[in-house]
Amino acid sequence: MPELPEVEIVKRSLKNKVNHKKIKKIIIKNRNLRFKLDHKFSNIVQNSIVENIYRFSKYLIIKLDNSYYWLIHLGMSGTLHVVDKNKQKFLTNLSFYQSPNLPEKHNHIHISFDKFKIIYNDPRRFGYFLLLKSKYKLDEFISNYGPEPFNKKFNQTYLKKKLSNKSKNIKNYLLDQKFVSGIGNIYASEILFLAKINPERKSAKLNLRDYKKIIFFSKKVLKKAIKKGGSSIQNFKNSNGKIGSFQKYFQVYDREGMHCLSKKCDGIIKKKVISNRSSFYCNICQKI
Repeated sequence: MPELPEVEIVKRSLKNKVNHKKIKKIIIKNRNLRFKLDHKFSNIVQNSIVENIYRFSKYLIIKLDNSYYWLIHLGMSGTLHVVDKNKQKFLTNLSFYQSPNLPEKHNHIHISFDKFKIIYNDPRRFGYFLLLKSKYKLDEFISNYGPEPFNKKFNQTYLKKKLSNKSKNIKNYLLDQKFVSGIGNIYASEILFLAKINPERKSAKLNLRDYKKIIFFSKKVLKKAIKKGGSSIQNFKNSNGKIGSFQKYFQVYDREGMHCLSKKCDGIIKKKVISNRSSFYCNICQKI
């Protein structure tokens, strides 16, 4: 699943392509996404102009000139493809897991602009589109989530209030979008490694120094991932065709059995399934 950095790259790519452009036509091949697409979707979106594109957490937010906000969540396998109308060849792939070719199947929604169209593809259909009819509704939606790591609200006071006396482990908290928005499994493993905190450590056992490290490294890891264009598990590319490279800088994720990269550490990277998610950590740097 794309995490905050990958969605940020998709946002920047889309913004360069569709900002201030009119949506000429919507073709819906399949409404049955994770949540069934609103039957009014085409009427609301078609003929509107894209005023701006934002990102919150793992959501793309498209502001339309008719006061609606169009939210896109890519789910596990959702991808966006930009295709030139005058060419049959694929131009660019804003995907995380898929190949750089437009798939033949599962192209559920076509959004046509003047000279190009964007195709939403999703084999597993865990992604979804949501329309919110005002800024108030958007703020109400966002209020159901925790702050992003870059938000000033994600501070020591907040962590102490949320984590003190809690038995749930810190890895699960980092993946809880109601606690902090945008961090997924890859980046949670990287953050905890740099903070030298075992993913299974109970939150109640963390201290103020641990809070500071979690805050600091959450920002550092995500900023670096964005700078490097995200993590290309297979073929994630932005609209310029550039492949994300943060996977080259993984310290622990997907490095099971390899030596720890910390200086003067003889540890080995271990893999453990925590709440059905693979966690990677150093058996020495991150002792309980």
